[in-house]
Amino acid sequence: MTDFSFTYVRSSKKNKARLGVLKTPNGTIQTPAFIFCATKAAMKAVSPQDMVGAGTQMILSNTYHLMLQPGPEVVAAAGGLHKFMGWKGPMLTDSGGFQIFSLGHGSVADEIKGKRQNVRPKTLLKINEEGAKFKSYINGQTYLLTPERSVEIQRLLGPDFAVVLDECTPFHVDKRYTERSTRMSHRWALRSLNEFKKHDNGKQKLYGIIQGGVYEDLRKESCDFVNSHEFYGHAVGGSLGASKEQMYDVVAMTTELLSSERPIHLLGIGGIRDIFNGVAQGIDTFDCVHPTRLARHGGALVKPHNMPDDSRREHINLRNSRYRADFTPIESDCDCSTCTTFTKGYIHHLLKAQELLAHTLITVHNVRYMNRLLEAIRQAIHDDRLEEEAKNWLVD
Repeated sequence: MTDFSFTYVRSSKKNKARLGVLKTPNGTIQTPAFIFCATKAAMKAVSPQDMVGAGTQMILSNTYHLMLQPGPEVVAAAGGLHKFMGWKGPMLTDSGGFQIFSLGHGSVADEIKGKRQNVRPKTLLKINEEGAKFKSYINGQTYLLTPERSVEIQRLLGPDFAVVLDECTPFHVDKRYTERSTRMSHRWALRSLNEFKKHDNGKQKLYGIIQGGVYEDLRKESCDFVNSHEFYGHAVGGSLGASKEQMYDVVAMTTELLSSERPIHLLGIGGIRDIFNGVAQGIDTFDCVHPTRLARHGGALVKPHNMPDDSRREHINLRNSRYRADFTPIESDCDCSTCTTFTKGYIHHLLKAQELLAHTLITVHNVRYMNRLLEAIRQAIHDDRLEEEAKNWLVD
């Protein structure tokens, strides 16, 4: 009997949203779910116990960063990521493919959220059939990340779910480049799968990645490829377009073509509207650094009815002077340990005083906010009222 299983039910004819149960050796995830990014085997500013207390089901760590520091062999000697970092729930690792993309071309978020100057040095040396050759941002040492090495590293790290190595193409490249890259990623995926099978002990499952950029024929080719091979789940990757509308179209065309018997993950997307759209298209899990990164800049996620009248964003900035003497919680209807104990005025003081506690308190709230969001979404799917629930969370 396997320790892994995925079952789902649909409760509406209005959309493709579904309620699922994703079982792993380290716990069960109720889907749709949000996966938080513990990039370097740590949730920035909070502990695993804080994450559990805020209702977190699953976290993600990064193959690229952990291969450089402390090294996968060190993590394996500690008993794997779960023991190394003290996390007892399900885990996923990405393959390093996104870092190949960002090192070579910049951040995918730049395309979706607007251009900004990328001041990071480009450390990518070469991408070819063999793999990706790059310099470590830590000490300048040269590495070659191949599909086989990526899978080996993820096996040593020991998450529940691993991901094939791919090249994540940017939006600004042409279709010819995207086509070549997509087919190379397919060949890399087969090499990843073959390497995975050599050491498969039943404790991990492997996700395939769908590429193809914004091109419908390439997306279909990539979906057909992943559907026809023995991947446990689907991960929707690659460039999703230059605007929100284009991203939604690409996600819709992709999920329509994927085998529905497997869990579907949307890589690197975590905006509130994006999540509602993805859920309606059949996405089961999401990951993004946004909630925790936002917290470290003083941003607290709030529902529209908890925003100041002149704010039209998904969050408030607690650095603003308007909160200096505001002795109410971030959200009065939030049950997180931050909102039940501390006020906006106190957190504003911590930020101005540069006290690290500020980052912890806002991160706890933002994590709980995302988990409350997905809890509400799951209940709305059950009650067949997803569109109505979206109005409680989205800014008009």
